[in-house]
Amino acid sequence: MIQNKVEQHVIQTLEKLRSHFPEFCGCEVCQADVLVYALNRLPARYVASKAGTVITELNLDKDQMRAAIDVAVMEGVRRVSRSPRCGRDPAMPK
Repeated sequence: MIQNKVEQHVIQTLEKLRSHFPEFCGCEVCQADVLVYALNRLPARYVASKAGTVITELNLDKDQMRAAIDVAVMEGVRRVSRSPRCGRDPAMPK
């Protein structure tokens, strides 16, 4: 099966960083918007084998790639929080 390993890292990063953004709605629509925002700004890393997965995971664990993923996710959370498509008023607390 073909997988984009960056997608898994972006999902994990969003889960890890959500609590740092109390203004973030966190509903399915807002989460999906953050994932799409981040993934569209990061290079995809597709794998189709176990060997490819191991090599790609090693590269994704480098500090520079982790930082790029963190920044893309944080910027996505900020943008979605300012203008959520789910209809929540950004000025209202959760």
